[in-house]
Amino acid sequence: MFRNIVTDVFFDLDHTLWDFERNSALTFDRILQANRVGVDLNDFLKVYIPLNLEFWKLYRDGKIIKEDLRYQRLKRTFDSLGFTVSDETIHVLSEQYIEHLSSFTHLFPNTVEVLDYLKPNYKLHIITNGFQEIQEKKLKNSNIHSYFDQIIDSEMAGVKKPNPIIYQLALQKARVTPEKSIMIGDSLEADIMGARAMGLHALHFNVHNDEKHNYCDMIHDLNEIKSYL
Repeated sequence: MFRNIVTDVFFDLDHTLWDFERNSALTFDRILQANRVGVDLNDFLKVYIPLNLEFWKLYRDGKIIKEDLRYQRLKRTFDSLGFTVSDETIHVLSEQYIEHLSSFTHLFPNTVEVLDYLKPNYKLHIITNGFQEIQEKKLKNSNIHSYFDQIIDSEMAGVKKPNPIIYQLALQKARVTPEKSIMIGDSLEADIMGARAMGLHALHFNVHNDEKHNYCDMIHDLNEIKSYL
């Protein structure tokens, strides 16, 4: 569908290529045990995962700062579970989570296969709202860093997706027009609506069971990208 139109493919990273939930669960399993926090991991994750998405939206909208995001998502989870954890321990967990998260390297199925398929014919890039140091480590430790020409993050841009400024910066660095670009990501608001508002094509990797919409086509497996590019 886009083969004769698109020259540059922009990917989101977390929840799109890098399996955030799986790697995050492994990280929590490690640090909760190491700090002797005896909460059940499955119970913890059931509360933490939706709370984390909620706090990331607040962070994306500029309503909280990074430090609040990292502290409050843990504090609120423990409070919701009725599990008492000291502020000191929460700060330790917060720091260790960031320290260890990028050491886990699980990617979504078919990530490398699709990148190998795309690389000979397209320029590939990353646009991420994640923190620069951590995202670089994720890419390098997962052995996919070399696939990407430009890696644009929200700290570099000074704004977060869906703000048009981060897309403008990405297009500028890639030296490409929106009409020749496609954004592939999991977030309807940040990736799809943000990209479409700037004139990029888009594919929605629907890992959150979002409802159907008219912004672009949805895919449920990265292999489906081959049908479009």
